[in-house]
Amino acid sequence: MTPVTPAGHGAPDASHALDQLDLRLLQALELDGWASFSRIAQVLGVSDQTVARRVRRLRTTANVRITGMVDDCRLGRSGWIVRLGCGHGAAGQLAATLAGRSDTHYVDIAASGSEVICSITPHSRREGDDLLLERLQRIPHVTSVSSHCVLHAFYGHSLRWLRKINALEPAEESALRAPAPSPELAAAPVTPDAVDHAMLEALRIDGRATLTDLQRVTGLSETAVRRRLDRLRATGVLHIAVEYDHEPLGQGVEALVWLTVAPHDLAGAGQALAARPEVRFAAAITGHTNLVFSVLCRTPPDLYAFLTEQVGALSGVQAAETVLTLRRVKTLTVG
Repeated sequence: MTPVTPAGHGAPDASHALDQLDLRLLQALELDGWASFSRIAQVLGVSDQTVARRVRRLRTTANVRITGMVDDCRLGRSGWIVRLGCGHGAAGQLAATLAGRSDTHYVDIAASGSEVICSITPHSRREGDDLLLERLQRIPHVTSVSSHCVLHAFYGHSLRWLRKINALEPAEESALRAPAPSPELAAAPVTPDAVDHAMLEALRIDGRATLTDLQRVTGLSETAVRRRLDRLRATGVLHIAVEYDHEPLGQGVEALVWLTVAPHDLAGAGQALAARPEVRFAAAITGHTNLVFSVLCRTPPDLYAFLTEQVGALSGVQAAETVLTLRRVKTLTVG
């Protein structure tokens, strides 16, 4: 589990600010977290040693984590965002319990400590029914449960929440972007076998695991490991995800905003929010609030301006609820 880190509510400490090379390197890793340091160095115009040194520093200054993420949708699994109201003083223990589950991704404490919000992907329909209909309802001190199935992600593929740094030139982005999944393979059903699962678990722990590391856990030759790795990425099952703290980027306030939008305006609102640089995840969901998005801003006044000027200008918005993230207990990536 990722260490608990508080979400700030004001401008971040300037001493932890990142420079332009840091931002370019972070964007390079987001484009392809498994890219070799030599390839990144060549595109960015610096030495291999500089890239390696900066990545080591970013693991400390920005808490950079790189891990292999499975696209659960490709395995026929549905993603859910669950809101749990809880009694006074119970949020920390509830969040820790949820963070310890293998099927949870993000786990946040929000709403003045009276609510825990998590994203979760049950491994099967039966597990989902048991969890959402029975187990969560029986947890001590839980006062309410609201479950929302993710129907369509406008930004942030599946449950992957992304940032928009835009520090690279278009040609640099093109040179560093990981190959897109094959349309033919991505459309076909896929069932990973035991060897695939061993590789996926190794990459979940360390998204930059080497071919030698993967040989060790699978017992296969380098050629066979490379072939399986390429197939997992080409089918869209495996993504190399990069996660890092947002305060060093000057973003001191994080919030989830729940919107109720008229059905005929839902797609337009989702697409408009997805295009905004402040938004790192936006999806259509089930429930009374049918659109949710995650937003990062520098200060509370900046969040206010975003809500009034950007969200307020969207067509079809009937209601909005903004919930600040007070503490991040678990993130999607753990490496």
